Amino acid sequence: MQGYFVTFFTQQSRTHEGIPLARWIIEEAKKLGVGGATLFSGEKGFGHDGRFHSDNYFDLEDLPLQVAMALTAEEYEALKALLAEHRIRVFYTKSEIEFGFTTDR
Repeated sequence: MQGYFVTFFTQQSRTHEGIPLARWIIEEAKKLGVGGATLFSGEKGFGHDGRFHSDNYFDLEDLPLQVAMALTAEEYEALKALLAEHRIRVFYTKSEIEFGFTTDR
């Protein structure tokens, strides 16, 4: 199958509709029928604003997060439209991929 590997970059403290943005993205992707998503937390990073985000005692709520998923073109367009509808501005990367399972059941 052809599609995209999409990764969204955010922080633990960022929310939408009262829940962490990373969790919101995962839950909405599931509602759209996406086959899976993975949430990664980072030890340290910095964003477009130049501020460092890390998992130290003082910055736990600013922990850098990535939400990654393999999407068909249709799933990508649906998720992109949903983010636009909710006026969510989040940095992402998108790469063309081939994906599937290594064997039939």
